[in-house]
Amino acid sequence: MTNNKQAPAKKTFDTPGGRPENPFLDAGFYSRMRDYTERDAAFSKELKAIADHGAGKQGANPLYAPSLAVLRGVVKKGLSLEEILKRIVAGVESGSWESWLAAFGFELRGVNYSKTEPRNARLALDLSLGSKATAAFSNAGIPNWRSLAAEDCAQVQVEKPTEKTPAKAWAIFVLDPAD
Repeated sequence: MTNNKQAPAKKTFDTPGGRPENPFLDAGFYSRMRDYTERDAAFSKELKAIADHGAGKQGANPLYAPSLAVLRGVVKKGLSLEEILKRIVAGVESGSWESWLAAFGFELRGVNYSKTEPRNARLALDLSLGSKATAAFSNAGIPNWRSLAAEDCAQVQVEKPTEKTPAKAWAIFVLDPAD
């Protein structure tokens, strides 16, 4: 035993102002993590990474967002998501929009119903475990779709779980944004 004191460990500081990376954007990482992590824990880890990273704002219009390409081709209630979005932009059949969007896991958060102005619709894609969008992405072989959608969206909203309610998260997209 020696009486010499050890030097304190060097402290490393993260660079301020930078967004933390979301490792779940890498499909390979997601697959490896899923091999040893149960479903609920994997969802919690991905949701925390999404909340920490925030919205990527890379394709906030759902008509053109690369992460929603699979979903735009899916047909439910006789219409594809792409056709529904085009009808919203055109302003036709406004009474049907909410029920059509709900079949794809979207919620209409706000929209301009004026016939002569842009819709400026705010659409919220459900990112929770029970999202209706999960099946379409699973069939396409895209397990990390939540992180990809969060990278494209304009805003991410996360509600933390409580004793009685599970975690809820939404990726907010803006359809037909104002110029």
